[in-house]
Amino acid sequence: MGWNSYWGYYRPAKPKEVKDGIRAKSKRGAIGETWWSKRWIDVLESFDMGERLSRGRSYARKGQVISIDVHKGIVTAKVQGTRPKPYDVRIQLKPIAEHDWDKVTDAMASKAIFAAKLLSGEMPLDIEDAFSEAGIALFPKAKKELETDCSCPDWANPCKHIAAVYYLLAERFDEDPFLIFKLRGRTKDEIIDALREKRAAAATAEEKSEAITETAVSISGEKVRPLEECLDSFWQAGDALDSFSVNPAPPEVENAILKRLGDLPFSVGKVNLVSLLPKAYKVASSRALQKASGELEEGAESRNA
Repeated sequence: MGWNSYWGYYRPAKPKEVKDGIRAKSKRGAIGETWWSKRWIDVLESFDMGERLSRGRSYARKGQVISIDVHKGIVTAKVQGTRPKPYDVRIQLKPIAEHDWDKVTDAMASKAIFAAKLLSGEMPLDIEDAFSEAGIALFPKAKKELETDCSCPDWANPCKHIAAVYYLLAERFDEDPFLIFKLRGRTKDEIIDALREKRAAAATAEEKSEAITETAVSISGEKVRPLEECLDSFWQAGDALDSFSVNPAPPEVENAILKRLGDLPFSVGKVNLVSLLPKAYKVASSRALQKASGELEEGAESRNA
């Protein structure tokens, strides 16, 4: 055997078997079931990390990862390789700054569907829109944003041990999507508390507005009988209906409800349904205004007759 052949020869060693390791649920194909775990894997694979990722996927399926712990801005793990002592793995992703998190939770709270799902422990399909609105990225945009380290002797980064943790993180995100937020610096409880506070503040503002309206009515001198005192005549029109007038007009803010809800989880082709609804609402509103105007004119003519 020649010198080059001798030094070029390498017999790969099998990693030591782990009795109760964390084994990937996926036996073949893609790892991750939900959109957010798939997004995590897609982002990593877009960084062109080479064969180490595929070797890491094999480690994940063999159950070589002993433990994974997700903290704010850092993931720590132990992975069993070929040596007796497991390797220590560390993956760091810079947490989002507090003032930026405030912008993100403002965006979340402003959309009722986001707030409702998050408060019930669900991850909205378009949660990344809330981050984009605040000018922040939920997932890393470049490989350099991920600072990784492993105690193994492999010079490559990521090594197969780090890559194995990457893939198993996807399945951890499947189980608890709020771990993604935790990795970026906010726990589930912190986000829910912030949303409740912001939603409560909005509700208080609405109550104050209603109180001002009620005060204006009371100042006008109008006497309103309690409901329990007029149950026998509640459904009667009364004389006041003759002088009741309706003046329908377009709202000050068009499609305010749609703008508050944000995108819907339905699409027609590649177009989100919410972008089609304004046209339908406009036609319906126009027809309603025409009908109301016509009925008002007919009512006026009948009274004059």
